[in-house]
Amino acid sequence: MIDPRHFRDVLGTYPTGVCVITAVDADGHRSGLVVGSFTSISLDPPLVGFFPDKRSGTWPKIAAIGRFCVNVLGADQLDLCRRFASKADDKFAELAHGHTPSGQPLLDDAIAWIDCAVERVEDIGDHWLVVGAVEAMERREHGTPLLFFRGQYHDLVCLQDS
Repeated sequence: MIDPRHFRDVLGTYPTGVCVITAVDADGHRSGLVVGSFTSISLDPPLVGFFPDKRSGTWPKIAAIGRFCVNVLGADQLDLCRRFASKADDKFAELAHGHTPSGQPLLDDAIAWIDCAVERVEDIGDHWLVVGAVEAMERREHGTPLLFFRGQYHDLVCLQDS
């Protein structure tokens, strides 16, 4: 039997980026949640994925919309990470933001964004695997990602020039 705390501690030694998944419904209600489980799945066709917890109150709202934007947070956006990780009713309150080509909320100064349609959702343990078909994307030329490692947030430090 694997102890859940030990499992989390061991897997916490693998650093992950931090993303905010955003969406807006036809009535203009915006939703967003933080994930550290974002990944590229396929180049052809272009697919990405993330794993929301089944206990999430936000994921069902985004699932019902059928579209989402992955906002890759920069190291200077820890405040946004905390905002979207909260249980606040309106995580967008007084937050200026743009929109993707499909109209999804695009967080200002995200270091990259990926606009997707939900391709499929699979039941995987205590999470869902959400596969998104990429329709548009862009990145900023500068900025470093917000990283999560051993239970804490970090910035990226380059060890060698390219």
